[in-house]
Amino acid sequence: MPELSELLPMVALILAIGALGGVIAGLLGVGGGIVLVPAFYFAFEGLGYGPDGLMQICLATSLATIVVTSLRSVHGHNKKGAVDWDILKAWGPGIVIGSALGVVAASGLRNEALMIIFGVLGMIVGLYMAFGRAEWRLGDAMPGGVGTAVSSPVLGFLSVLMGIGGGSFGVPMMTLYGQPIHRAVATAAGFGLLIAVPSVIGFLLVSGDGANRPPFTVGQVNLVAFGLVVAMTLITTPLGVRLAHALDPKLLKRVFAFFIILMALNMLRKAFGF
Repeated sequence: MPELSELLPMVALILAIGALGGVIAGLLGVGGGIVLVPAFYFAFEGLGYGPDGLMQICLATSLATIVVTSLRSVHGHNKKGAVDWDILKAWGPGIVIGSALGVVAASGLRNEALMIIFGVLGMIVGLYMAFGRAEWRLGDAMPGGVGTAVSSPVLGFLSVLMGIGGGSFGVPMMTLYGQPIHRAVATAAGFGLLIAVPSVIGFLLVSGDGANRPPFTVGQVNLVAFGLVVAMTLITTPLGVRLAHALDPKLLKRVFAFFIILMALNMLRKAFGF
């Protein structure tokens, strides 16, 4: 059983991370994974855990929180009739397959490789958030047939390697193919559930390699971080929603985009040992 002196700093840091993640989720309508993964990593590292296998724990724990937040989000959006179930049915099998492959890949990669992947993809997400335009289009309808068969597993695979839900990739993709933004956000919450559930099951069954792991880690999921973050997001997400209605959303989106870019650059710096 870990000492209280070991648990208290961890609990305090994770409570702060959960509070921030909830505010950002309510403020900008994005999933918390893109914030939680680097926050978990630097918090656990600062407390002296890792480095071996630490990135896998951060990815898995972030995805575990997404199971809960996506379920709540899908339920809320569905009551308003905003979820496109046809897209979910068409893309669901590929996303689940890609997510399962993502668990296998993440479990076999070194910390540094996962940090580089997170950093590069995080830069792409941040740059799109900062400079993307609502009028950009790749087509007037979602790709079907071969397009769906290729794109859906890739979306699930990359999302697991970043520890994120469906919003960061799914929303831009659907809006680029002519889906209204509210429908894209609602349907991407369903993507998040399809990504998170199979990947978390996989990560729970994968034994950890690192000897210096955070306490109460089962497989690759840290139960303390999962429970505290979910509890805090329930409290602070409504605060973010209220702030979103009081502040300029375009300015907030750009500020958050540059925040993501800075976190991605910091992850890359750490991966390359600078």
